[in-house]
Amino acid sequence: MAQVVLNQLEKIYAGSRKGSDFRAVKKIDLTVEDKEFMVLVGPSGCGKSTTLRMIAGLEEITDGTISIDDQLVNDVAPKDRDIAMVFQSYALYPHMTVFENMAFGLKLRKYSKEEIERRVNEAAQVLGLETMLQRKPKALSGGQRQRVAVGRAIVRQPKVFLFDEPLSNLDAKMRVSMRAEISKLHERLQATMIYVTHDQVEAMTMGDRICVMNDGEIMQIDEPLNIYNRPANLFVASFIGSPAMNLFKGATVFKEGGPVFEETNETGNGFSIPLDGDLGEKVKNLDGKAVVLGIRPEHTRMLESESEPTVAVVTAKIELSEPMGSETLVYLDTGANSFIVKERGHVKLSNDLYVSVAIDPEKVHLFDRATGEAI
Repeated sequence: MAQVVLNQLEKIYAGSRKGSDFRAVKKIDLTVEDKEFMVLVGPSGCGKSTTLRMIAGLEEITDGTISIDDQLVNDVAPKDRDIAMVFQSYALYPHMTVFENMAFGLKLRKYSKEEIERRVNEAAQVLGLETMLQRKPKALSGGQRQRVAVGRAIVRQPKVFLFDEPLSNLDAKMRVSMRAEISKLHERLQATMIYVTHDQVEAMTMGDRICVMNDGEIMQIDEPLNIYNRPANLFVASFIGSPAMNLFKGATVFKEGGPVFEETNETGNGFSIPLDGDLGEKVKNLDGKAVVLGIRPEHTRMLESESEPTVAVVTAKIELSEPMGSETLVYLDTGANSFIVKERGHVKLSNDLYVSVAIDPEKVHLFDRATGEAI
C-alpha cells in the first residue's frame, strides 16, 4: 500500500461559467498516510469528486502535484498509477457473469488463468459472493452489485483504493450494511483508501480521518470526534452533526462575574451564558466582540420547572416536534433565532407552547462572526 500526497493541487475549468474560469479545487494540501482510510466530505459541488478524479488520473491537473508511494504521477496514465476506483454507478458489464466482471481487468493485464481464478475466488469469499459468481448483474440486488464492483477493485491488489460515493444508489438499510462491509474490508486488507461522500454520517462512522471541503477548499482535517467536538469554523460546525449545531448571533460582554455571551435579540427576550474555563480565557480581551455561539442539540434540554438550578436559560416557542422513537427533536424559536433541542424518548408537546431550555455552558463553541473561525 502507499502514502498519497497532494501538494497545492488545483483544478480550473476554463470559461465554464459565463465565460469566466471556474476554480473547482483551490490549491489544496493533503497527505493520506499508508493504510489510512481518509474520507473527503462536503456538499455537492465542493470539489471532492474532482479531487478524487485527479488522483485517479481521470481529470487533468491544472496546477500542483500528486505523489503516490513517493512517485510523482501528474503525467502517469490512470492504468499505470496502481489504483482501483469504485464508482457511484456499478459500471458492470451486463452480458458478463460476476466472475467475468471481476476477472476482466486481470485478463487485460495478461494474468494467468490460475492466478485470475485464485484472486477472484479470494475476493468473492471476502465479500460473500461465492454462490453468485455465475450470475449476471441483472439477477443481483443493488447491494450485491456494489459488492461485485468492490470485488473488481480488490482483485487488482492496488496500492490505493478510491471510492466515489459508492453507496448513493442504495436504500438506507443497505447503506448501513455496506458501510460496515467496507470498513471491515479496510481492516482486513490494511489498504490505503480514499472515500468521497456528501453524507456526514458515512464520514463520521467510516473514516480514520475526515477532510471537510467546501467551495474547492479544505475546511478542516482531523479525526471524526475531534471534528465533531472541536470544529475549526462555522461551516464545519453546521455541516457535521445531525441535526446540525444550533447557532446564535451575539457578542461577548464583560460583567461583574466575568465574560458572558449575550444573544442579539431585537425583541428584548435574549439570553446570556457565562463563558468560563478555556473559552473565558480566550475572550478576556474581546469585550463587545461580535460572535456566533454554537451548541449541539444534545447539549440542551427543556426544563421541567422554572425553579431548576441552571446558569443559562433560553425562553422559546415550540414550532414543531418530531418523534424519532428513541428521541424527540423539538424545533423552537426565540424570536430572533431558531434552534433544535434533542430530548430522550418520546415527548408529547403542543405547538406554540413557550418553554424554558437549559444550555450546557461547558459545551458551547464561539466563532468570530466576521471570519467564521473558531475562537
